[in-house]
Amino acid sequence: MADEQKELQALSDDYQNLQTELQSTVQARQKLEAQEQENKGVQKEFTKLADDAGIYKLVGPVLLKQDKVEATMAVDGRLDYITKEIKRVEDQIAEIQKRSEEKKVEVSLEFRPGTWEAITEISQDYANTSANAAIPSVLMTRPACWQSA
Repeated sequence: MADEQKELQALSDDYQNLQTELQSTVQARQKLEAQEQENKGVQKEFTKLADDAGIYKLVGPVLLKQDKVEATMAVDGRLDYITKEIKRVEDQIAEIQKRSEEKKVEVSLEFRPGTWEAITEISQDYANTSANAAIPSVLMTRPACWQSA
Protein backbone atom coordinates (compact mmCIF):
# COMPACT_ATOMS: atom_id res chain seq x y z
CA MET A 1 0.00 0.00 0.00
CA ALA A 2 2.82 2.42 0.86
CA ASP A 3 4.51 1.61 -2.45
CA GLU A 4 1.28 2.34 -4.32
CA GLN A 5 0.95 5.68 -2.54
CA LYS A 6 4.57 6.56 -3.33
CA GLU A 7 4.08 5.64 -6.96
CA LEU A 8 0.82 7.56 -7.10
CA GLN A 9 2.52 10.57 -5.49
CA ALA A 10 5.41 10.35 -7.97
CA LEU A 11 3.01 10.28 -10.91
CA SER A 12 1.06 13.14 -9.40
CA ASP A 13 4.25 15.17 -8.94
CA ASP A 14 5.29 14.47 -12.54
CA TYR A 15 1.89 15.54 -13.81
CA GLN A 16 1.92 18.67 -11.65
CA ASN A 17 5.38 19.58 -12.97
CA LEU A 18 4.16 19.14 -16.53
CA GLN A 19 1.19 21.40 -15.86
CA THR A 20 3.45 24.07 -14.34
CA GLU A 21 5.79 23.85 -17.33
CA LEU A 22 2.82 24.08 -19.70
CA GLN A 23 1.49 27.14 -17.92
CA SER A 24 4.81 29.00 -18.12
CA THR A 25 5.23 28.06 -21.78
CA VAL A 26 1.74 29.33 -22.60
CA GLN A 27 2.56 32.59 -20.81
CA ALA A 28 5.73 32.91 -22.91
CA ARG A 29 3.65 32.43 -26.06
CA GLN A 30 1.19 35.10 -24.96
CA LYS A 31 4.07 37.51 -24.39
CA LEU A 32 5.42 36.77 -27.87
CA GLU A 33 1.98 37.34 -29.40
CA ALA A 34 1.75 40.73 -27.67
CA GLN A 35 5.17 41.66 -29.06
CA GLU A 36 4.10 40.47 -32.50
CA GLN A 37 0.95 42.63 -32.42
CA GLU A 38 2.94 45.65 -31.26
CA ASN A 39 5.46 45.23 -34.08
CA LYS A 40 2.70 44.70 -36.65
CA GLY A 41 1.18 47.97 -35.49
CA VAL A 42 4.51 49.73 -35.96
CA GLN A 43 4.89 48.13 -39.38
CA LYS A 44 1.41 49.34 -40.35
CA GLU A 45 2.24 52.88 -39.21
CA PHE A 46 5.45 52.82 -41.27
CA THR A 47 3.43 52.14 -44.44
CA LYS A 48 1.51 55.38 -43.83
CA LEU A 49 4.67 57.50 -43.56
CA ALA A 50 6.35 59.34 -46.38
CA ASP A 51 9.79 58.07 -47.40
CA ASP A 52 11.49 61.18 -46.01
CA ALA A 53 9.57 61.19 -42.71
CA GLY A 54 11.59 61.46 -39.51
CA ILE A 55 11.60 58.28 -37.46
CA TYR A 56 13.12 58.24 -34.01
CA LYS A 57 14.18 55.24 -31.99
CA LEU A 58 14.28 55.36 -28.20
CA VAL A 59 17.64 54.07 -26.95
CA GLY A 60 17.74 54.40 -23.19
CA PRO A 61 16.84 58.02 -22.38
CA VAL A 62 17.84 59.28 -25.85
CA LEU A 63 15.89 59.52 -29.12
CA LEU A 64 18.04 58.65 -32.15
CA LYS A 65 16.99 59.51 -35.67
CA GLN A 66 16.71 56.61 -38.15
CA ASP A 67 15.84 56.58 -41.80
CA LYS A 68 12.65 54.81 -42.80
CA VAL A 69 14.37 51.94 -44.64
CA GLU A 70 16.56 51.10 -41.65
CA ALA A 71 13.65 51.28 -39.21
CA THR A 72 11.43 49.18 -41.48
CA MET A 73 14.14 46.53 -41.83
CA ALA A 74 14.57 46.42 -38.05
CA VAL A 75 10.85 45.92 -37.48
CA ASP A 76 10.66 43.28 -40.24
CA GLY A 77 13.60 41.47 -38.66
CA ARG A 78 11.95 41.53 -35.23
CA LEU A 79 8.71 40.20 -36.69
CA ASP A 80 10.57 37.39 -38.43
CA TYR A 81 12.33 36.47 -35.17
CA ILE A 82 9.09 36.64 -33.15
CA THR A 83 7.27 34.47 -35.69
CA LYS A 84 9.99 31.81 -35.45
CA GLU A 85 9.90 31.99 -31.64
CA ILE A 86 6.12 31.56 -31.61
CA LYS A 87 6.50 28.45 -33.80
CA ARG A 88 9.18 27.08 -31.46
CA VAL A 89 7.04 27.73 -28.37
CA GLU A 90 3.98 26.17 -30.03
CA ASP A 91 6.05 23.04 -30.70
CA GLN A 92 7.11 23.08 -27.05
CA ILE A 93 3.48 23.36 -25.92
CA ALA A 94 2.50 20.43 -28.15
CA GLU A 95 5.35 18.33 -26.71
CA ILE A 96 4.36 19.13 -23.12
CA GLN A 97 0.72 18.31 -23.87
CA LYS A 98 1.81 15.02 -25.44
CA ARG A 99 3.89 14.14 -22.36
CA SER A 100 0.96 15.06 -20.14
CA GLU A 101 -1.37 12.77 -22.08
CA GLU A 102 1.22 9.99 -21.90
CA LYS A 103 1.32 10.45 -18.12
CA LYS A 104 -2.48 10.09 -18.02
CA VAL A 105 -2.27 6.88 -20.05
CA GLU A 106 0.48 5.58 -17.78
CA VAL A 107 -1.72 6.18 -14.77
CA SER A 108 -4.73 4.52 -16.36
CA LEU A 109 -2.68 1.45 -17.27
CA GLU A 110 -0.92 1.24 -13.89
CA PHE A 111 -3.90 1.78 -11.67
CA ARG A 112 -7.56 0.94 -11.56
CA PRO A 113 -10.35 3.24 -12.71
CA GLY A 114 -10.79 6.29 -10.54
CA THR A 115 -7.10 6.72 -9.93
CA TRP A 116 -6.81 9.65 -12.32
CA GLU A 117 -9.38 11.56 -10.26
CA ALA A 118 -7.31 10.80 -7.15
CA ILE A 119 -4.16 12.09 -8.87
CA THR A 120 -5.97 15.25 -9.91
CA GLU A 121 -7.17 15.75 -6.35
CA ILE A 122 -3.67 15.18 -4.98
CA SER A 123 -2.22 17.60 -7.53
CA GLN A 124 -4.74 20.24 -6.54
CA ASP A 125 -4.08 19.67 -2.84
CA TYR A 126 -0.35 19.82 -3.46
CA ALA A 127 -0.65 23.02 -5.49
CA ASN A 128 -2.68 24.64 -2.72
CA THR A 129 -0.18 23.86 0.03
CA SER A 130 3.25 25.30 0.62
CA ALA A 131 6.40 23.22 0.35
CA ASN A 132 6.62 22.93 4.15
CA ALA A 133 3.01 21.87 4.67
CA ALA A 134 1.95 18.42 5.74
CA ILE A 135 1.15 15.72 3.20
CA PRO A 136 -2.42 16.17 1.90
CA SER A 137 -4.94 14.03 3.73
CA VAL A 138 -5.96 12.27 0.51
CA LEU A 139 -2.54 10.57 0.50
CA MET A 140 -3.18 9.05 3.90
CA THR A 141 -6.04 6.88 2.72
CA ARG A 142 -6.28 4.29 0.02
CA PRO A 143 -8.50 5.39 -2.90
CA ALA A 144 -11.97 3.88 -2.80
CA CYS A 145 -11.42 2.15 -6.15
CA TRP A 146 -8.68 0.04 -4.55
CA GLN A 147 -10.77 -1.02 -1.54
CA SER A 148 -12.58 -3.81 -3.36
CA ALA A 149 -9.36 -5.42 -4.64
